[in-house]
Amino acid sequence: MEWITKKFEELTVDELYDILWLRAEIFVVEQDCVYQDLDGKDKKSVHLFLKDDKGEIIAYLRMIPAGISYEEPSIGRFVVKESERLKGYGRKSMELAIEYIRNEFHSTKIRLSGQAYLKEFYESLGFKVVKGTYLEDGIPHYEMLKE
Repeated sequence: MEWITKKFEELTVDELYDILWLRAEIFVVEQDCVYQDLDGKDKKSVHLFLKDDKGEIIAYLRMIPAGISYEEPSIGRFVVKESERLKGYGRKSMELAIEYIRNEFHSTKIRLSGQAYLKEFYESLGFKVVKGTYLEDGIPHYEMLKE
């Protein structure tokens, strides 16, 4: 298993394809949500992902610099392949992202828009709700901030 952090221009074509495949597998197919995944932020983001021993991407998120989605840096498109959940990969990816943002983006504040069912998970990482439940692409979300 290997955790990898890359800027957009450093991604290989295969890595980009596999990332987009995983995001579509979770957000579009599994969650039955038709939405525009490609939002122009990927090119400005840093991508963190986990490859298994076969080279398959099984966990992913993107770290977005301040001033793009929010005033603060943010984390988005957080996914773990369904067959790999409950193995700690989600928590580890979030911990690595928080550390990266502190060290490379030089920020102690991190914002995210998290699906409501993950509220307690995000709270366990130090995020607090700053905006109550709202619908994003038809799915309940909370806006959360870690300071």
